[in-house]
Amino acid sequence: MTVHDTAGDALLARIRTLPAGRRRILFTGATIVTMDPGLGVIDDGDLLVEGDTITAVGHRLHADDAVVVDAAGTILTPGFVDTHRHAWQAQLRRIMPDVDDLGGYVMSTLAGHATVYRPEDMYVGTRLAALTAIDSGITTMLDFSHNSRTREHSDAAIRALLDTGIRGVHASMGPHFGAWDGQWPGDLTRLKETYFGSDDQLLTLRLATLATDEIAGPPLAYGPETARIARELGIGVSVDAVFGTPSSEAVLRWAEDAILGPEVTLIHATGLTPEAWRAMGETGATVALAPTSDAQIGLETAVPAVDEALAAGIRPGLSIDVEVALAGDMFTQMRTLHAIQRMRAVNAAYGTGREPSRITTHDVLDFATLQGARTNGLAGVTGSLTPGKKADLLVIRAEDLNNMPLNDPIGTVVLGADARNISAVLINGEPRKWNGQVLDVDLPALRREVRASRDHVLNASHPGPRS
Repeated sequence: MTVHDTAGDALLARIRTLPAGRRRILFTGATIVTMDPGLGVIDDGDLLVEGDTITAVGHRLHADDAVVVDAAGTILTPGFVDTHRHAWQAQLRRIMPDVDDLGGYVMSTLAGHATVYRPEDMYVGTRLAALTAIDSGITTMLDFSHNSRTREHSDAAIRALLDTGIRGVHASMGPHFGAWDGQWPGDLTRLKETYFGSDDQLLTLRLATLATDEIAGPPLAYGPETARIARELGIGVSVDAVFGTPSSEAVLRWAEDAILGPEVTLIHATGLTPEAWRAMGETGATVALAPTSDAQIGLETAVPAVDEALAAGIRPGLSIDVEVALAGDMFTQMRTLHAIQRMRAVNAAYGTGREPSRITTHDVLDFATLQGARTNGLAGVTGSLTPGKKADLLVIRAEDLNNMPLNDPIGTVVLGADARNISAVLINGEPRKWNGQVLDVDLPALRREVRASRDHVLNASHPGPRS
């Protein structure tokens, strides 16, 4: 029986009849791209999942009472990790595909559409984003939820993550513009007590904030007070809109104030000064790149700052950012970054006789998995197929038309595969996609909810007849 034919449904039925805590699934005969530096790539390998955990990776494994999945002809990889996405916007996907600049996005989406969102719109957008993430192999998603106008808006966004079964990181921030209750950041205490009481659960909490007060004023900007709140709650901080001279100056202030460290993620990081990068590297701050966002929207230099990060000793994570103007899958982020960096490297060396310093497909897959987990504060939980970590993994068909024949598994994942090749997705040991289909989703009902929410947002933010 194989995971990529009709027998897959029978396997799924067997798996789901077993109590989750006592369930054993043994994948056999796969090419296993572990992304664990000590394990590497295992050809014709086996992987054992017990309950929610990977317990063994190797050859010719045996497990009594395990459901055996013949994974020959497939590649097993860790699930991708998205380090920054504004999930609430998903029902507005590609509404502005040719956005000219950051100002155009801010005024249309944050000063316009965002102001009329109801809690139910937060739920619909976040759920749609999470389900689509799962479909494309993203098993962990940081939702930078910066439209928390009321407690109910925050609750709806968190419920959406819970309902999809994704490994979610709810990064909470107040809105940039429009009326809101002013409950943030005070409401973080309630959120933590209500939804994040255990260290061993799918969802985690972070404080979300902006680098400077340029866009939305001082209350949303990172500084000693927001750092104190995060420290007292024991949560990490994700800082968006980190670019240019003002952010560079802010980074140096944070380092001087001792509020910059491994628990702080800086998002974008384009156009920063060498001094800022030096401070980031010395303090151990993490970085979330948004390759398509930086390039397409034109954020500061418009060049994803991978070279600067690596020079500072930082291996970045990757992120999606805004689906109103961008693609929503990790394959696109990996390929975009891979192509842009290698283009720049060759261009810089052209005519000089120097050897270009190019990143590899292994680098970008590392950024999309293990480094993404580290950036989200989850390096010990996910990001590699390491025994003892949670079973967040993908089964990718290597013999499909666009992937055959399998010559280099990492090259195939990064440059060849896409969502249609993902046969199965497990999150925390639970099948969330199987036989190429996301599970437990009523697509007709979802379509109706998404369209109704989209229509409400567009009509309420732009009253009058629609053409």
